[in-house]
Amino acid sequence: MNAWKEYRVTQEDSADPATHPWRRLVALGDSFTEGVGDPEPRSEGGLRGWADRVAEELSANQPDFAYANLAVRGRLVRQIFDEQLGPALDLKPDLVTLSAGGNDMVFRRSDPDRLAEKIDVGVEQLARSGATVVLFAGPDWGATPVFSQIRGKVAIFNENLHTVAARHDAVMVDLWFLRELSDPGMWDPDRLHFSPLGHHTIAAAVLKALGVPHTLVPLQPKQMAPRSWRQARSEDLTWAREYLVPWALRQLRPHGEEDSLLVPKRPEPRPVFGVGSPSAQHLSGGHAA
Repeated sequence: MNAWKEYRVTQEDSADPATHPWRRLVALGDSFTEGVGDPEPRSEGGLRGWADRVAEELSANQPDFAYANLAVRGRLVRQIFDEQLGPALDLKPDLVTLSAGGNDMVFRRSDPDRLAEKIDVGVEQLARSGATVVLFAGPDWGATPVFSQIRGKVAIFNENLHTVAARHDAVMVDLWFLRELSDPGMWDPDRLHFSPLGHHTIAAAVLKALGVPHTLVPLQPKQMAPRSWRQARSEDLTWAREYLVPWALRQLRPHGEEDSLLVPKRPEPRPVFGVGSPSAQHLSGGHAA
């Protein structure tokens, strides 16, 4: 029985919350895990994100807890495993989060079955290390212009990821069924990344999937005023011109010198709140930013 299963059994048999079993978290992935869309000048790389928020909660009352984030924006599945898998295993984590495939699906139109096969190979290596592995099924982009065209592929990919998770006894965080993410307030203006509120909501979902009690309070986003059809189409065109087209062009061009300069924001596992860092209470309270 792995650490996650043992912890869940302990939680079910006890009236009091048990201290979780993990002491070293390593996060792998792309911009989603790096925290793009959730700016915070006091965090490494100027970004916070759901992974930082999860680490903040897991570190509560556990001074020996350490956290590393190896995610780099724009990375494809192959690059994530080539660049991050080995270093992650070298850090000997007992908890690993992996989110991969979004860039492949959106910008490479990759086959969801073959893509899942690649992820299965990487997850097998992570699971073999003895670490608890957390995977993510992607959100439903059905209401998003352009990306709604690949909704079927994303759904197939998500189902494949559920199979991968079951095969390797991984924890699945299913963003497709997290319906709160359909609110516009959960997304950055580029509609590609999550806002601080979105990252906050996803962090709570990760902790819930792990069965860890936490202090993240669900936030009720303010509803947007109704828009006319003409206003909605105008906003779609503006978004496509200012965000979608430039982003797609960056993804299609060969990875050059600029890409090679990107590095993980937190390559070594360290205590989540060290000297000079903001307090856990300040950052992990019920605030989106």
